[in-house]
Order: sequence, then structure tokens, then C-alpha cells
Amino acid sequence: MKNGVVIVGAGHAGVQASASLREEGYDGPVVLIGDENELPYHKPPLSKTFIKDAEAKPQPLRGEAFYTGSAIDFRPGIRIDRIDPAGRRLEIAGGGALAFDRLILATGSRPRLLPLPGADLPGVLSLRSIADARLIRELSAQSDDIVILGGGFIGLEIAATLRAAGRKVTVVEAVDRLLGRAVAPVVASHVRQRLETIGVRILTGTTIARLEGENGHVCAAITSTGERLPARMIIVGIGAVPNIELAQAAGLTVANGVRVDQQMRTSAPDILAIGDAASYRHWSTGGDVRLESVQNATDQARLAARTITGHVDSYSAVPWFWSDIGDMKLQMVGLTSGGDSHVVLGDLAENKFSIYHYAGSRLLGIESVNRPGDHMLGRKMLGAGFSPTPQTVAEGPDGLKAALAAFQSMELARASA
Repeated sequence: MKNGVVIVGAGHAGVQASASLREEGYDGPVVLIGDENELPYHKPPLSKTFIKDAEAKPQPLRGEAFYTGSAIDFRPGIRIDRIDPAGRRLEIAGGGALAFDRLILATGSRPRLLPLPGADLPGVLSLRSIADARLIRELSAQSDDIVILGGGFIGLEIAATLRAAGRKVTVVEAVDRLLGRAVAPVVASHVRQRLETIGVRILTGTTIARLEGENGHVCAAITSTGERLPARMIIVGIGAVPNIELAQAAGLTVANGVRVDQQMRTSAPDILAIGDAASYRHWSTGGDVRLESVQNATDQARLAARTITGHVDSYSAVPWFWSDIGDMKLQMVGLTSGGDSHVVLGDLAENKFSIYHYAGSRLLGIESVNRPGDHMLGRKMLGAGFSPTPQTVAEGPDGLKAALAAFQSMELARASA
């Protein structure tokens, strides 16, 4: 393949795809295109350590020597205007074109915009990139009052970080609880209680009517009930939308993301999509999903590289996620929607517990707070297809480990019979 593989998007998915292509023995050209003028970096720290430490630097995903040493042609600061699937070429913004034999779209997602009067005022920010994080860090140092719109992971991570730095922080969430799409009510309630204990004000079931400005800068958020929330900085964290515009304009199938099959191929077989922008039929639930996580991005990137190098593996990675909110390390494994019962292990009062979610007798997933051992064991159990009984869960980690080992021994014996 003389034109090789072009990867559009230099986040976690794109960088892993470039590395995995070389690991899988691909020896053709690999071009990695990023729209930022930065060496690709880790994004999770942006909402935590980076914004609270004026001296913090971006954490590179790979050192510069990786790209040169692996013969990966990394091209920063480039935006693609158009994909020509039939001609197998990309049109570059500002002029020029780039041919490809295979194309990987790792275009990610972007923060959902706030459709309110005043949303375009200076001081109204979202967090997606290192540039956004630098603005938040700079402005938070000048702001006593900060309002965060959205009670999801990003908003709560930032709330805990800025509150620990001494800021007065108010979180406004439109629905009646935090983390509504992400965790069980018991976990959400626990997170709320811990945040309120350190002084974060949380308003659930509350919407914002407008944002007010003064001297050309945001100064307050006005709730739908008329309460005025002073703020020199307002951070919008109301979800993300996939970057599908290039794919859609190129005629690729789109459905809450760029639609891919189990090998990460789009409706144009020479074009693959991975990461936040890709939607697919999940192997475990049978439903269509689009997952926004580093794990999903990197696992799909590895599989895309294997697809390009001639393998026919299907995507079957167990999904897992994490979030650090104040003194809580939340770790989640599996997809728990559709659950009808749960078992609690540990102690909420000690800020160390796990929730095991079931649909009938089938273990769907585990949500853990400050119990990393439960999380790691959960990944092994779900990866092996093992569902312990609630009674076994109640025995604790030792009982679960023994039950998993017995299950694996039986599976091995069955496979060799």
C-alpha cells in the first residue's frame, strides 16, 4: 500500500492506532494528523492536577522520539476539510491533499454547546483541550465564585479540584440527581454528600435561564427560578457530541456517531472509525452504544490496527471507566443499564464500597468507590464470562477469587474435553 494509513485525530485513539499498527508489523507509511499544535497528551489530568497547579505541564501520550523512531509521520496543527472516499484522499484546510490506502477516523467528541443568552460571553468555558484547561487555570486564579453547569464526571471533577483550591463552587444540574446516566443512585447520593461536606453547593432539578455579563465578561448565571448565582467563570459540562461532520459529508453511515462493524470498519470498508466518535452494536448488551472513555478508545485502536493487518477479530473488550472526584476514586466496569437488583460490598460511611449490578442471575457490572481490588477482579470476572451469585459476592474478595478460579478451571476442562 504505497499511500499507507492516514489517521485523523491525535488523541488517545489515534496515537494508540499508530503505535498498534507498528506493533502488528505494518511497515507502510503511517500519517497521524492532529488539529492542535501540541504533542499528543493525556486528557484525564486536565480536569484535576493540571488546572490546580500553575506549574503543571501536559503529560505526553508518547515522547517525541516515539514518532520518529517508529516512522510515524506526525503532523500537528492540520484540519481536514473533506474526505473523498472514492478517490481515497483528504482535502486539507488551506490547500493541499493527502492520499490514503486506509483511513482511520479518530475524531473524538466536543463539548455540547449551551443554548442560552450570554453563552458566548468571555468567561464561559468548556473543557476539551489543553488550551481550554489553560484558560480555566488562568481564570480560576482570578475568580472567587465559579458556577459549573452539569453534574457529570467532568463537572464534578473540576468542582472538587477548584473547591480544594479555595474557590466558592456551585454545581447546577438540570435533572434530579448527579451522574444520572453514569452510576447508580446510591453512588450518586454518596458523591453528592462528600462534595457538599467540603463546601460545594449543588443544585439539582435546576435549569439556567440566562447568563449575565458586566463590562464584557460573564458575571452571573440566573436560574429558572430567578436566583442569581455570581460567577466570574462559568464552566459548561452538559455532555459531548461526536465529531461526525467529515464522515457524514463523505456519505458514511452515521447513527449517534460514525457507524462501525465489529472490526471497526465504516460503511466504506477502507475507512475505519474508533473512539468517542464511533457507534457500534455492543457484544454484551446487544444494544447500540457510543462510549466515551480512554479504555474504549485504545482498545478499538488496537483492533483497528489488527483489522488493517489482515486479522478478523471482533470487538469484545469489557468496558471500564474511572473518575477521580475529590477523595473518591470511582471505577466502573461493565454496562449496568437494564439491571434489576444489586449487592453492596463494603461500607459507605468509610467511603469504600462497591455495587454489584445484576439482571436476573447475570452480573452486568460493578461500580466501586475506593475499592480498586473489586474493580480489577470485576474486569477479570466479566472478561471470563463469570457471574458470581449474590451470596458469593457477600463472601467478599477471597470468596470471589476462589469462585472465579473454580469457574476458569471448569471452562478449561470443558474446552479440552
